[in-house]
Amino acid sequence: MNPNMKELTIELLLRYGFQVLGALAILAVGFLVARSLGRMADQRFQKQQMEPPMRILLVRVIKIFVLAMAFVVALDKFGFSIAPLVAGIGVAGFGVGFALQGVLGNILAGLTIIFTKPFRVGEYIEINNVHGEVVAIELSTTTLVQVDHSRVVVPNRKIVGEIVHNFGAMRLLTLTVRVPHTADLNAALLAASHVITQSARVLKDPAPSTGIASVDDTGIKIAAWAWVRVVDVFSAEPELYQSLVDAFRARGIGVPASAHDVRLLEGAGSR
Repeated sequence: MNPNMKELTIELLLRYGFQVLGALAILAVGFLVARSLGRMADQRFQKQQMEPPMRILLVRVIKIFVLAMAFVVALDKFGFSIAPLVAGIGVAGFGVGFALQGVLGNILAGLTIIFTKPFRVGEYIEINNVHGEVVAIELSTTTLVQVDHSRVVVPNRKIVGEIVHNFGAMRLLTLTVRVPHTADLNAALLAASHVITQSARVLKDPAPSTGIASVDDTGIKIAAWAWVRVVDVFSAEPELYQSLVDAFRARGIGVPASAHDVRLLEGAGSR
């Protein structure tokens, strides 16, 4: 090797070698600190039962902030001026934010949903003629599953500011069957109670109940009240009615015959 080149190489190593090693050490320490702080923050947020999307976002922000600070300090070790770099990042961030304003709008709307909690995962909602069970609330979208098991992904900015009908996670069904006045009421109530308590779709809490809803000239109306999941309403109601009819028939409990008034008009028989 040329002696001059060798001397130049040694001079560069002596001048910049320690700076390079220092910068790499700062980046390594920053990575370890970011990972450690992120893990600690995630555990703390889980203990506070924070919503998963919000928890994930905050952990990522903490990691990115620590790594960014480590990167800036590492650049400073090389002698770079930090002020122009920060200004350039600010201008670039403004441009990116303007280009992604729709995405940022969805994220801000997602944070609003997470903080205000107008609905939760597992509840059934309707918004802008779109309805379904909430299965996921992300930072930018909310996913619904409809009765036919199709999935609807709604941008969060289409939810915030709109009227949301929250049905909750369950709904009360009122089933009624009319029996004759001469029917065995105890047997009818027992049959209705057995049907709703044995159904897999009926919730145990709140507990279902049965009773006499009304009495009139046409018969006695037996009612059964059962709580079901909102997504099971359309399938539970016909199934329960079918089971009630089968149970009443098995016990010989019939329905009252319809009463008809028969009137003979004068002169009708001479025609």
